This record gives sequence, C-alpha cells and structure tokens, in this order.
Amino acid sequence: QVQLVESGGGLVQAGGSLRLSCAASGRTFSTYTMGWFRQAPGKEREFVAAIMWSGGITSYADSVKGRFTISRDNAKNTVTAYLQMNSLKPEDTAVYYCAASRLGGERLYEYNYWGQGTQVTVSS
Repeated sequence: QVQLVESGGGLVQAGGSLRLSCAASGRTFSTYTMGWFRQAPGKEREFVAAIMWSGGITSYADSVKGRFTISRDNAKNTVTAYLQMNSLKPEDTAVYYCAASRLGGERLYEYNYWGQGTQVTVSS
C-alpha cells in the first residue's frame, strides 16, 4: 500500500522556521523524485521544491529560493523527504503537500503519488 504521510506543519510567526517531513512507503521511492507543493485558500496548487532520487539535483520556486531547503533520506523501505522552511512569511500560509514522481519536474501532472497535506500558517 502506497503511503505518503506529511508532518511538521503548524502555526508560526513571521520570520520563524518549520521543518516538514514526508514519509513515503509502498514503492521503491528511492528511485523517485520527491516534491513539495502548496495550496493557499482560493488559489491553485503550486510547485515549491523538488529533489531527484540521488539527492544531488534540486529545484525551487522563485518565491522560496534562499529560504527553503529540500532534502531526502533514502532508507531501505521508507524514503523521507524534508522541507526546511526559514524566514517564513504570511504569504507562505498554505496546505503543503508531498508528492512523488517517476520522471521528476515541477508540474502537478508529473507526480504519481500524493500525501494528504499538512497546514502551515504564518502569522504577521
């Protein structure tokens, strides 16, 4: 059974930090690109960051470059993806989703599996 389970969301003041985690199991996710997306109320889901299977190549949305860092741990049965979020802004408030892709990329349709999301709220 495929599972992507996010954790680490919460309420934080502007300028603060949070670290999101995503535990992926049920497939050989060590060969998948792992990505983070977010969706704010009334807006479309958007790309945040992605990391290729080896961890050597990452990409970020312009809005989070220099503030967010994506990483991964390719353990044998469960891959964990992380999103370290620093210098958070109120506009970062959204539900954050973890996703896995066989191909990689920054588009929603390129991702095969999705988590249920975790809420991040940044107060001003």
